[in-house]
Amino acid sequence: MTHRIALVPGDGIGHEVVDEGVRVLEAAGARFGITFALERFPWGCDHYLETGRMMPEDGLRRLAGFDAIFLGAVGAPGVPDHVSLWGLLIPIRRAFEQYVNLRPARLFEGVASPLAGRGPGDIDLVVVRENSEGEYSEIGGRFRPGTDDEVVTSTAVFTRRGVDRILRYAFELARSREAKHLTAATKSNGVLHTMPFWDERFAVIGEEHPEVQADKYHIDALAAQLVRTPDRFDVLVGSNLFGDILSDLTPALAGSLALAASANLDPTGEHPSMFEPVHGSAPDIAGQGIANPIGQVGSAALMLRHLGHDDAAAAIDAAIEEVLREPTLHTPDLGGKAGTEEVGKALAERVAG
Repeated sequence: MTHRIALVPGDGIGHEVVDEGVRVLEAAGARFGITFALERFPWGCDHYLETGRMMPEDGLRRLAGFDAIFLGAVGAPGVPDHVSLWGLLIPIRRAFEQYVNLRPARLFEGVASPLAGRGPGDIDLVVVRENSEGEYSEIGGRFRPGTDDEVVTSTAVFTRRGVDRILRYAFELARSREAKHLTAATKSNGVLHTMPFWDERFAVIGEEHPEVQADKYHIDALAAQLVRTPDRFDVLVGSNLFGDILSDLTPALAGSLALAASANLDPTGEHPSMFEPVHGSAPDIAGQGIANPIGQVGSAALMLRHLGHDDAAAAIDAAIEEVLREPTLHTPDLGGKAGTEEVGKALAERVAG
């Protein structure tokens, strides 16, 4: 079976980690009889500085024919973050109805958590982030700029369709896991309209899933409880903003943001889904060959699982576990001295079997 995969390395360390992700992906393909037709797109901040656009005007049309998109990282000095994000990542997510942002976080053997006394098995979470609306809205503006009367507004948008589908996805995911436990992030004691609506729909969708233990926390209390007792939680669901925050906090508790993979999913399969590490472009270490490729490689496993290759995905997951147990293969973010390519080759060798 052949899958067409669009490679968008983006910026900074994105190029380095995508190369290692491809190395591991091809090792899995060789072992499990999967072939990949890969096409690389040089879009990102360099493209913006050259052309005034993060991707060409027909970029979305060109991506639409692929089975999946494998993205590295977006962002670079000299290009404002809102320009880089709204010029590439967010248009892809929204045009292709990638309304689920799935971000697992797990404490692996061989990796130290910043939380005292925590070991493997104490942190094994999945954050389900609404990825298409919510607080990340284009509605708003600036009025009377530069004056003492300047007013800035940004309107959060929550639709019943959007809220119900992300909550239903989260409940179904929780039902498939051993703990069958789902926690919703809210802030209905302070956000007057959207968060009470979120809570109401959480209760309604919860009635469809009586086998799932469901609870909700205000986002500030939830952040505190995740630090104090992360083992109490299993699947977390949040709006675009709250989910974004939680999906940085949880991998940090599990030892390193660089280990965190993510998937931007259109569960219907009508459009290509996109897979990327949670970390950013890290311009301070770009080109040094010391970036940790595991988040990107883990994203390759998520991509294979989405494409129906569970065995190949499991082989990558097992390789990640094995490599992280070896301190000599730890990159500097984990306190080691290994390089990006060294870790990528070690992962590929273990996947190849």
